[in-house]
Amino acid sequence: MTTLLIGAFLLSLLVITAVAIVRATDLFSAVMLSGIFSLLMALNFFLLDAADVALTEAAVGAGVATVLLLAGLRLTPPTEARGRSLRVLTPAVIAAVALLMIYASFGQPSLGDPQAPAQQHVAPWYIEKTPELVDIPNIVTAVLASYRGFDTLGEVFVVLTAGIGVMFLLGGGRGKPFSRLDSNVEEGLSRHLIPKVMARLLVPFILLFALFIQFHGEYSPGGGFQAGAIFVAGIILFSLVRGERLTLAVIPPRVLLWMSAGGALLYGAVGLAGIAMGGNFLDYSVLADDPITGQHIGIIVIELGVGLTVTGVLLSIFHAFAARD
Repeated sequence: MTTLLIGAFLLSLLVITAVAIVRATDLFSAVMLSGIFSLLMALNFFLLDAADVALTEAAVGAGVATVLLLAGLRLTPPTEARGRSLRVLTPAVIAAVALLMIYASFGQPSLGDPQAPAQQHVAPWYIEKTPELVDIPNIVTAVLASYRGFDTLGEVFVVLTAGIGVMFLLGGGRGKPFSRLDSNVEEGLSRHLIPKVMARLLVPFILLFALFIQFHGEYSPGGGFQAGAIFVAGIILFSLVRGERLTLAVIPPRVLLWMSAGGALLYGAVGLAGIAMGGNFLDYSVLADDPITGQHIGIIVIELGVGLTVTGVLLSIFHAFAARD
């Protein structure tokens, strides 16, 4: 009953926040409300025991995406442009979609129903065979990194391709998006005492937590995607306080380039290593004499590749936005 009440309360807040975002004409308010919406979604995911998704939503949706949207506001007017009013059509479309979704919800299985179709397909096999074949407690990591390694490899290259596209849009070329940094904003928020002190306290713990998420994803919620997003959030906080140039001195643009491409190539290299050692592509069992040890080695290495690509791409996009005139 308590969980149901908390869920209903969070759902109500989500609806209120969504309505406020739609009605907001000030773009800064809309961005901040979007960050709050992402935090509420992360809480809902935690409530539904989807801790891996919750970590990603909190780090990317409420953290990195909010900062990128704020950076994008530098290139736009502060308020929403006035559009053509559709006072009759808009409510009708919203009402139709809402009624359709409510009607569809009656056909869904109950929350946590073990007889739901999704729980009767391959999920029982994963639960039964993971201790035997992979021997890690986090079945989500086993599914994403081992059983569905091809899908995750595709996702990594999607992230890399998206990063390349954004870099081309924002000025493309080797180092060019970072070459127009304004020296007048070099100090960032360092003149403000509270952000400066809080950043010095939080950044080391954020980076340490990201490393924990990266290398402990087999045994607890986490992995390369979540770790990369959290690591980027810490670096962005450091950048906002200490300035862009100092941040780029710590992780130069060339290093970001190698991280972005190198992580995806490292993932693919693990698959080729499996072929070279007599197995199939992304078959980690052949990487060691003990198949379970080989699974552990493969998962750790490919998760490292995921974390490197996510970190490199997100940081490159942030710096490219920050360097805009």
